[in-house]
Amino acid sequence: MPRVEGQKRKLLALLQILIRDTDENHPLSVPQLVEKLQDEGIVSERKSVYNDLATLKEIPGAKYDIVQQRGRGGGYYMTDAPFELAELKLLVDAVYASKFITARKSKTLIDKLGQFTSRYKQAELDRKVLVSGRIKSTDEKILYTVDALHTAITAGEQVQFKYCDWNLQKKMTPRHDGLLYCVSPWVLVWENGNYYLIAYTEGRLKHYRVDKMQSVHQLPGTVREGAAEYADFDVNTYMQQMFGMFNGPCKRVTLLCENRFAGAMIDRFGTVPILVPCPDGEHFKITVDIQVSPQFFGWVAGFGAGVSVSGPPEVRAEMKKTLDRIQEIYR
Repeated sequence: MPRVEGQKRKLLALLQILIRDTDENHPLSVPQLVEKLQDEGIVSERKSVYNDLATLKEIPGAKYDIVQQRGRGGGYYMTDAPFELAELKLLVDAVYASKFITARKSKTLIDKLGQFTSRYKQAELDRKVLVSGRIKSTDEKILYTVDALHTAITAGEQVQFKYCDWNLQKKMTPRHDGLLYCVSPWVLVWENGNYYLIAYTEGRLKHYRVDKMQSVHQLPGTVREGAAEYADFDVNTYMQQMFGMFNGPCKRVTLLCENRFAGAMIDRFGTVPILVPCPDGEHFKITVDIQVSPQFFGWVAGFGAGVSVSGPPEVRAEMKKTLDRIQEIYR
């Protein structure tokens, strides 16, 4: 029997056609499948395509469900692609909402995600309204920075980098005249649209914003430090204590809140802290561990008279000083 060109890749091509060009509203008949295979340079007969469809259905552990729709306008279509459409939409939303992924890289990633559903449903992944008004990064190097950090974390080795700040010319300039930071990386966390590295250095765990890290290099042969400190480290608690990821002295702070702000407190601190009703029936108190910083005071001030610092006295006094300084500026 003569060898038919392209048979080695026919099964894969047929599978890709079913994923890309079919769904429950767009089945393809066997003659149409033969034609599409021919468009890809694969010569086949209808009988062999029937056999190939049966083979795809019987592959052990396969996650694809090929359905035959009988009757006029019927044919075969794929019902279960690797991702459900709703799952792809969630992934697309995450990519569009991410500040550190550039607009160009966002489009590339969305196009790739679109390959996991039929071309008829790809239009539903066009959700660019999420990007409106958002500041997207212009530096794609952060993707490789994240990859390098993940690699170092997996290998249990230290990393070296320059840490930068924006200047008035809108350029990143290294801190301390380009001093190289050497830290032991433990985990990457996501907060308010930014990536942060939690790392051990100078006897404690600190965080660094990943998009401000440049020239990141893994240090082969080094041993990551801080295992004992990280074993007792609760990432979620650490993130809840932070406001704008600014460090400050950790204090146990009590807030007096109007009842209407119960949801805002739960959104910020979770459901573990107890909301204690006040005798007046209009307020409640919540006590939480906070890293006290100007950003924390700004967060409290954002609620106006609806939320106030009840204690401890030194934090309440610092809140008053902050408000007095702001009032003096606008006097």
